[in-house]
Amino acid sequence: MAKIYSKIIGTGKYLPEIIKSNKDFLYSEFYETYDKKMDSPNEEIIQKFQEITGIKERRYADPSISNSDMAFMAAQKALEDSKIDPETLDYIIVGHNFGDVRFGRHADMMPAIASRVKEKLQINNPWCVAYDVPFGCPGWVQGMIQADYYIKSGDAKRILVIGSENLSKTVDPHDRDGMIFADGAGATVLEGVESDEPIGILAHITRTDTTKEAFYIYNDKSFNPNYNADNFVVKMLGRKVYEYALVNVPDLAKRAIDKAGVDISEIKKVLIHQANEKMDEAIIKRLFKLYKIREVPEGIMPMTIGWLGNSSVATIPTMLDLIIKGEMENHEFKIGDHVVFTSVGAGMHINAIVYKF
Repeated sequence: MAKIYSKIIGTGKYLPEIIKSNKDFLYSEFYETYDKKMDSPNEEIIQKFQEITGIKERRYADPSISNSDMAFMAAQKALEDSKIDPETLDYIIVGHNFGDVRFGRHADMMPAIASRVKEKLQINNPWCVAYDVPFGCPGWVQGMIQADYYIKSGDAKRILVIGSENLSKTVDPHDRDGMIFADGAGATVLEGVESDEPIGILAHITRTDTTKEAFYIYNDKSFNPNYNADNFVVKMLGRKVYEYALVNVPDLAKRAIDKAGVDISEIKKVLIHQANEKMDEAIIKRLFKLYKIREVPEGIMPMTIGWLGNSSVATIPTMLDLIIKGEMENHEFKIGDHVVFTSVGAGMHINAIVYKF
């Protein structure tokens, strides 16, 4: 019997043109904690950072480009790729964390980024509902999950889901963790399709831990007491985040795979949020270990963090578009492939989707 499934019919991305390499941080003034400078030379700090995170360079948006601009440009490409009339969209959902970040690096959250994107797209349809999902790095995945609920409930036919972030304007330049973050945007168009065979989004799971974990990633003042004391920047308890992700992401991803009724051998790709190369490698190993598999299949986990950095909600949708458009060597999706999208981030939130092409 035919059922309604949520299928991706178009993707797009915006990758900023400014490339900032690790060498650009050689003359930064790094602090270990509040008011305490780091003793090690910058060459050593940066080398250790690269060894752990895998990041060699990242993309920054031009200061004249806002977060909603990036989201709009990614959305345009996704809509062009889908070949649909934008007026037929039922929802526009945008995952982000800081709005447009203007007026002295303060978060500009009103109107919603989704409303700004709808205005830039010149969509007149008042029944196209536009709203934001400030859900940490898992924001795009959560937007896809919400879209799937709308489609399968019969409330919507077509939904545009965007992940866009302008983190270069929110980082603490005196915190080595600030080198992790980057800018970018990725967008997808989901459509409800009737199919006798399972296709598109098969299953998803989300969890939130706040007992001890709520403030592992937070906003606070710069480590440097003399740097823009009135502005909040992104801060992170890196070790806590690492440990939390290693314990919980593999289990949640397994639950999603099992919920979909898919064997682990059928999973062809795992697109994981690009937060930290060593952490992601450890997560994928632990996932397969849960299935009593010691060797992780070669090429199953594409990585973009080395040259794009961590653009938060944008890492998975931009990677998805890169692979679909044939722009990532040795990676592709074939009809019938099962893929996992999974992310972890501020909240603390974790989520996962099992998708069939």
